[in-house]
Amino acid sequence: MSVDLNIDNIEIRVLLLALYKKQDDESFSDILGVMEESRVFTRKVGKKYLKYLKSYNFITEDNLTMIGLEKAKEIELEFKI
Repeated sequence: MSVDLNIDNIEIRVLLLALYKKQDDESFSDILGVMEESRVFTRKVGKKYLKYLKSYNFITEDNLTMIGLEKAKEIELEFKI
């Protein structure tokens, strides 16, 4: 199975939004667990998505960057429409 790694991928967009909305006591790993439980994607695919987001400076090891925050806010607005 090939994984589409670009910011237009809806799963990556949902993940970035979930990372933006996470509680202070939640980790990125916790969010991957929630996504897996919700059957959005598997943990293995989620880890690939995290690597993609990190490689494009949307996230650090445990936080969103300024670029990531701005993109997450943009995605949040898209989902509200």
